[in-house]
Amino acid sequence: MEVVEYRAAARFRAALRVFLRKSEVAARAAGLTPRQHLLLLQIAGAEEGISTVSDLVEKLALTQSAVTELVQRAEAAGLVGRAGSPLDGRVVNLSLTAEGEQRLAEVHRALGPERAELRRVIDTLED
Repeated sequence: MEVVEYRAAARFRAALRVFLRKSEVAARAAGLTPRQHLLLLQIAGAEEGISTVSDLVEKLALTQSAVTELVQRAEAAGLVGRAGSPLDGRVVNLSLTAEGEQRLAEVHRALGPERAELRRVIDTLED
């Protein structure tokens, strides 16, 4: 790797860490744990805003039992809703409730400048 690549990777890593730390702070300010924030973000970012536990296991890189517990707590907090899949009765679809959407939007607004900076660094890496 060339020095230029090391510098770009170092800048990206630093920007990412700052973004993650500020995300954690913003999540807590919105009344969410960092993991709840990630859960809500992955559900909201899924195709048609619907996800399954299996999808989340892959996207969050957590075990099935950890995701199941996280979903149960989010559901108990009124952040996530469950509905049977119309295509497969064995599958349960997860979606955000109005409360979950509101809290996620709150975190997203708080991260405005940081999101722009992270996007700038990512764009630099892609050049």
